[in-house]
Amino acid sequence: MEKEYCKMSRREMLTLSRNGFGAIALMGLLGRCTPSPNFISSAPVLKATETLPHYFPKAKSVIFLYMDGGVSQVDSFDPKPRLAKENGQNPYDKFKVDATQFGNVGKILKSPWDFKQYGESGIWMSDLFPNIATCVDDIAVIRSMVSNFPEHTNANYFLHTGSGIQGRPSMGAWVNYGLGSMNDNLPGYVVLDGGLTPPGGLDNFKNGFLPATYQASVLKPRRIPVSNIVALEESSQLQIDKLKHIEKMDQALLGKVIQSDQISSTIDNYELAFNMQSSLPELTDLAGESEVTKELYGLNSDDKHTKIYGTQCILARRLVERGVRFIELTCPNVGFDRWDQHSRLKKGHEANAHAVDQPIAGLLKDLKSRGLLEETLVVFAGEFGRTPFAQGKDGRDHNPSAFSIWLAGAGIKGGTTYGTTDEYGYRVVDKPTTIHDLHATMLHLLGVDHVQQTYRFGGRDIRLTDVHGHIIKGILA
Repeated sequence: MEKEYCKMSRREMLTLSRNGFGAIALMGLLGRCTPSPNFISSAPVLKATETLPHYFPKAKSVIFLYMDGGVSQVDSFDPKPRLAKENGQNPYDKFKVDATQFGNVGKILKSPWDFKQYGESGIWMSDLFPNIATCVDDIAVIRSMVSNFPEHTNANYFLHTGSGIQGRPSMGAWVNYGLGSMNDNLPGYVVLDGGLTPPGGLDNFKNGFLPATYQASVLKPRRIPVSNIVALEESSQLQIDKLKHIEKMDQALLGKVIQSDQISSTIDNYELAFNMQSSLPELTDLAGESEVTKELYGLNSDDKHTKIYGTQCILARRLVERGVRFIELTCPNVGFDRWDQHSRLKKGHEANAHAVDQPIAGLLKDLKSRGLLEETLVVFAGEFGRTPFAQGKDGRDHNPSAFSIWLAGAGIKGGTTYGTTDEYGYRVVDKPTTIHDLHATMLHLLGVDHVQQTYRFGGRDIRLTDVHGHIIKGILA
C-alpha cells in the first residue's frame, strides 16, 4: 500500500519543532560553560526569546527620539551666518532652488535664534536647545543627512523601515527579530506615544513581513499604559484556564494551516500579554523615583507638554533598565503640527523644543549617572530638514537634501561633528549620509551585521538596508 505523507512547509516544520531546536541550542550554550555552584545566579544567560549577535555589541538597547515633522537644521545644529548677512534677499539670485513641497518660495530667512559654542568640544548649538547643549560632549552631530523623499509619509516610512513604501518592517522590528528580547515579561520593541500619530500611521512601527511577534507595542505615558491590560476575570485561575483553552485551540491549528507563523505569533502574544499584567503596572509606577530625578526630567514643569515628554523619557530609562531592546518616543501635540512649521516658525519650533529639551537632557544625564549610557544608543532624528529660505514670510518648507541628527551613548564618539553643508545649509557638500547608513550603524553598535541580517520574502533575502548602507565610522569611539 502506498504511504500517505503529511504535506508541510519548511517553515511549518520549524514552527512545530521550535521548542526542540531551542533545547538543542540551550544544550550547546551550556556545553561551552563550566558550571559552578552559583552558575545560575551569576552567569549571563540568554532569555527564552533572546539570540546571539554577530559580534560583541557596544549597545544593548536603542532609544529613538523621533522628531516628527522635520527639525530645521539651520535653526538647531548647523549654524549658517550667511543667512543673517543675506536675510531678505532673493534665493534665486544666490543658488539653484529645487522644487518645494508647496511651491511658495520666499526670501532667504535668517535663524531667529542665536548659536553658541558649548562644552569642551565647542560644538555650536542654537538657543532652541539650551539643556541638550549642556550634554554636547556626549553627542555626535551629523550635519550631512540626506533623504530620498520630500513628503512626510514616504520620508517617515524611509526613516523607519529603509523603504519609502508602506509594508516593510520597522527598524525596531528588525532589531527585535535579530536579537530578541532580554525580558520575557515585556515587549522587545516599545513605542511610547506622546499623542501624535505620524503621517504614514502605525505602519511606521509594524512588523511588515516579519512575524507579528516583532511589531511594536504602543504604550501611553500614564499609569495604565495600554488598554485591556487589567484582568476582568473574577480570579486569576479563571483567566489562566481561559488562556490555556485558547492556546489549546491555537496549538491544534499549527501545521494544519498555511499561516502557521500567524498562529505561532498569536500564541506568543497571548503569553506576553499575560506576563505584562504584572510587569506594566510596576514599570509605570514612578512613586519610587526621587523628586530630584522628576525635576531633572521636567515632570514638575509648568508646561504640560514637557511633563508628557518627561514621563516618556523616564519610562524609556526604566524600559532600558528592564532589558527592552528598542524604545521609540513620539512627540506630544503642542498645537503647532509637530516640527512641520510651514508658517510661524519661531512659535512652532520654540513650543516643540520646550517640550522635549529638558526631558532629553535629563534622560542623557540620568543614563550617564547610572552607567547606562555606555550600553544604550540614543538617536535624535526627524525624517528630513527644512529650507534656508522662507515659505511665504515666516515658515520653512521641506528639505530632504540636507538635515541634522545626533547620536549619543554606546560606541559613539561624543563631542563630534560629522559632515558639512553649503554656506546656506541647503545641500550637503561633504560626507553625505543616508538613512541606510544610519540603520547600518545602529545595527553595528548592537552587534548585528546589517548585510547578514536577512529575511526570506518574495523570493529573495531582504534586509533593513536593502542593498545599501555603510557604517558611519567617523562618529564611532
